[in-house]
Amino acid sequence: MTSGLRRAAKRGMLVGSIIDVGASDGRWSVEALKSFPGARALLIEANRIHEPGLRAFHQRYPGTDYVLAAAGQHAGYVYFDGDDPLGGAAFTDGTPGTNVVPSTTVDHEVATRSLPGPYLIKLDTHGFEVPILEGAAKTLSDASLLVIEVYNFTLRPGALRFQEMIARLEASGFRPIDFCDPLYRPHDGVFWQCDLFFARADRPEFATNVYA
Repeated sequence: MTSGLRRAAKRGMLVGSIIDVGASDGRWSVEALKSFPGARALLIEANRIHEPGLRAFHQRYPGTDYVLAAAGQHAGYVYFDGDDPLGGAAFTDGTPGTNVVPSTTVDHEVATRSLPGPYLIKLDTHGFEVPILEGAAKTLSDASLLVIEVYNFTLRPGALRFQEMIARLEASGFRPIDFCDPLYRPHDGVFWQCDLFFARADRPEFATNVYA
């Protein structure tokens, strides 16, 4: 991930604000700020277990903020399974073991804080990507880089597999430009997930189809 972020910065991608959704304790944003040190950062996290880490991150890095809520399509409430601190997932329908947590939208949080673009949006959200993207339409229109954890399996009804995510974002003007951290399922070694980097389709890197 660190190398991927460095490559993005080396390509000259501009980032005014980092929007880290599924931020846990801020460890990913620490790495992102190393590659984009002038950016502001907003961390969105639904699991309150990470509040001490988020508070410490906010105190350490000027120009950053955090919100304890699940990002989604609408502000209000959603269900959230937070048993795994690093693998929590939001749901629109209640299932056994889930709790109700506040929800917000990326667009609302960005507008409330007047965060400057262009935006780097990161999603580590375990199958809840579609509602989050629907609540980030305005922010996406001024995004330069997306980093999304994508999957080779349908984690839940309505969740996208990696090729479906690529198609959806291509319709919004983005193309994959990099990837990192492939993960393989332990019991059979099948590709499970990776992080895909998406850039705007009008980037100069996509102007040629030549390998050289």
